[in-house]
Amino acid sequence: MKKNDGVFLRMAVFMVLAGCLAPCFAADQTAGWNYHNPIIPGFHPDPSICRVGDDFYLVNSSCEYFPGVPIFHSRDLAHWEQIGHVLTRPSQLNLDGVRASGGIYAPTIRYHDGVFYMITTLIGTGKETAGNFYVTATDPRGPWSDPARLTNAPGIDPSLFFDDDGKVYYTGNRRSASQPPDSKFREIWLQELDLKQQALTGEVSVLVEEGALHGASNAEGPHLYKRDGYYYLLIAEGGTGENHAVTIFRSRDVRGPYESLKKNPILTHRHLGKDVPIACTGHADLVDTASGEWWMVLLAVRIYGHIDYNIGRETFLARVVWETGWPVVNPGAGRVEWTAPGPQLAEHPFPSKPARTEFNKTEFGYEWNFLRTPRETFWSLTERPGWLRLKLRPETLAEQANPSFVGRRVTDLTFTAATAMEFLPACDGESAGVVLEQNNNFHFRMEVLRENGQTVLRLTQRRDGKETVLAEKPVPGKNIQLRVSASQPSAYDFAYAVKDGEWVELKSGVDATTLSRQVTGGYTGAFVGLYASGNGKPSSNTADFDWFEYRDGL
Repeated sequence: MKKNDGVFLRMAVFMVLAGCLAPCFAADQTAGWNYHNPIIPGFHPDPSICRVGDDFYLVNSSCEYFPGVPIFHSRDLAHWEQIGHVLTRPSQLNLDGVRASGGIYAPTIRYHDGVFYMITTLIGTGKETAGNFYVTATDPRGPWSDPARLTNAPGIDPSLFFDDDGKVYYTGNRRSASQPPDSKFREIWLQELDLKQQALTGEVSVLVEEGALHGASNAEGPHLYKRDGYYYLLIAEGGTGENHAVTIFRSRDVRGPYESLKKNPILTHRHLGKDVPIACTGHADLVDTASGEWWMVLLAVRIYGHIDYNIGRETFLARVVWETGWPVVNPGAGRVEWTAPGPQLAEHPFPSKPARTEFNKTEFGYEWNFLRTPRETFWSLTERPGWLRLKLRPETLAEQANPSFVGRRVTDLTFTAATAMEFLPACDGESAGVVLEQNNNFHFRMEVLRENGQTVLRLTQRRDGKETVLAEKPVPGKNIQLRVSASQPSAYDFAYAVKDGEWVELKSGVDATTLSRQVTGGYTGAFVGLYASGNGKPSSNTADFDWFEYRDGL
């Protein structure tokens, strides 16, 4: 060997290796900024996403809250701005009498040929309104159409797939005929959708039975994609709790048969134990960018203690790369991370909203919600300019009703929420104040009320339908400030002030697990809001709120 042969050999080897590794290095390139999870905090589960040019749109489940299906816009997949709700009219969404964690489940948003489609399930009480339906719009901000109801579509979690031959397919989950009514085993099925007739038509095909894991429970949340000649079926399985997982299948034919990836699941945290800070990962949707990157949005929860979580299932983001024809989530990590390099897109944050709502507009901001469909206007932002006025009505927060309540999601593990209220009960039984709630059977009410002729401030805990008075103090006059905060995820503090900012403890260190899903069950997250009631009796009285403030942390 000549003197320089070794040098040339080493250079040749290096060049070959560099060529082989170049795609890996290219895949690791980032835009120079990091994103932070969750990308949409608080009760925003079951995310579904679509891209239109350089714009991304995302929707979430909303259960028994009205308006239904919040919709968000992003330019970089990490920063999101709510641009409205899809279901804003009673003609679109009947939530009358809907149980806690009933209502709207697992919406899917898709865009095709200039039209946005949102398809979802309503778990309701009326046969004429419950079931699977879709609405359309040419502008994602609305207005959206009245529902096209699919009366022959059993099951839940519908999704739409627009094939390149012009056909449209519906996928969903359902119990198979061989399973008993209470079975948790589901099958994923497909049928063609005739958009002109607004009805399913033709052959029904079963794509997957019981998920990827042998005997897996709750195969659900199906989405179809087409890439490089394959149809990919992405589903969730294992239930929406700590055993949640994302699995994937593929086929050359849209009707199957579908092969399961041998490495399934492609994402889960169920093997990480109960002390992992991010849990319950699942119910995902995939999207690509204009430059060909792939990303996944999914639900997960932030826990405290051992798998307790109060603020609900939130929307998270994870990178996806394709290897040997299959997606890999967060390669090198294999789990959802708090912080990671962002997409190859220009970072596009939106202006932050002020912490304080002054009630000086004629309509609520998009963050505000009612419980179930309001059939009468019990609120006003104009009768007393600069104030929110709530009318006292017989309905209470403990009923499956539409009480005089307006609230917003709790979006942080530690937070402070406060308001200034003017209210004087005219008789025993009338009350108004601040509510921290998970549902009608699990909540806290900090109310001003009159009892035996005396005006008092009372803190009531409702846990599994049983009410306990935690604290009570007499209060003078009709003006009071009320505050609820979480000094740590596991404890709530309640305080009041009769002079501006001079806070007095009502009760501190209250057990927050009253609102944990491990205690309450269900699918929602904590809300904090304003409330007034005649507690079973009609009333002409009102409660006025000057402002409401929500801040993360303390």
